[in-house]
Amino acid sequence: MEQNTLKRRGVGLTGKDARSAGGFTLFCPLTSDTAHLIAIDGSEAHTWKLPGRVGRHARILPNGNLAVNTLRPPPADKTTADGGPFPFPFFNKYGGGVMSELAPDGEVVRQFTDPLAHHDQYHYGDGRILYTALEALSPEESAKVVGGVPGSEVDGITYADTIKEVDPGGNVTWEWKVSERLPRAEYPLQAHYTREHYPLVNSVLPLRDGNILASLRSVSAVIIIERSTGDIAWRVGSEILAQQHNATELDNGNILVFDNGAFRSGESVMYSRVIEIDRASRAIVWEYRDRSQMHNFFTPFMGSAQRLANGNTLVCESAFGRMFEVTREGEVCWEYVNPHFAPYADEVTASIFPGESNAVFRAYRYSIEEIPWLEKKEQLE
Repeated sequence: MEQNTLKRRGVGLTGKDARSAGGFTLFCPLTSDTAHLIAIDGSEAHTWKLPGRVGRHARILPNGNLAVNTLRPPPADKTTADGGPFPFPFFNKYGGGVMSELAPDGEVVRQFTDPLAHHDQYHYGDGRILYTALEALSPEESAKVVGGVPGSEVDGITYADTIKEVDPGGNVTWEWKVSERLPRAEYPLQAHYTREHYPLVNSVLPLRDGNILASLRSVSAVIIIERSTGDIAWRVGSEILAQQHNATELDNGNILVFDNGAFRSGESVMYSRVIEIDRASRAIVWEYRDRSQMHNFFTPFMGSAQRLANGNTLVCESAFGRMFEVTREGEVCWEYVNPHFAPYADEVTASIFPGESNAVFRAYRYSIEEIPWLEKKEQLE
């Protein structure tokens, strides 16, 4: 019988009803070099061949092009699909140094490379990119990082995050460094987390007021950085969050967060949830968790949530390739499990995550009006 648990349980579209917002869902299997756009019935509407294995995720820009980050091509003496060298083993999995904008036919319209870029890149659509990267701390500065697993640095070195914005020519126009601006005593690594990467910024987003929203996974914090000063103007921490991902701003100004729930303070059962946080009071004003058994919805790493136009929320339970849509009342009205399984091509990542995977870092939902070339194609048909 089938030995892959996820395949055995069933993949593809598992259900939908009339409460779904409809539209098209974009996702990138993390083991592949393909982006998939599926209709609400689960049928494939379009695919893009990417310049390499996806670093994390892709997004459709207002002009209809695809913004995506992929791993660098291999050096001449390597035959795997992934580049290098990398600062530490896990970077093989979540580095994404090649930031591209692709036309619908896959043609590269723009491309910018930073070998130390990782996790999240926000393409404005005009060639500017806001993204996360690394810098190596000195051994002395590395030793000042608080918390984490003792001795888990890389040859005594901790890599700290930076957030950069570049113009269409690749010139840095704004930068924020953890090494200079994050108070280490106030943002300690959680005890179970390795000291190789601090504090692991896994999402960055420009807010409507121009400031920067960032998720800091390994210290369980979401912060707003004042762009003009670099000061931290707002934060929520481990009193609410547990190794969260994908903080976004809603139309009402609230902050939507995928809260993973690994090692959540004060609770022995691990479960994931999606929460909406009122920015003024820092109170949770909406929450989704599995309604039958809360541990049925849990991904220890990665994850995303997107508020849709009709008030529903698209959720990606990343480690298991599960994408689903829930109503404001917390009822599932659409569910799809990524059917594309493959092992990681490079030996280092395969040694960390052996076997076939269908993991998806994020999923995004679009209406037909947000994909102009597809709308035109359907009108012609």
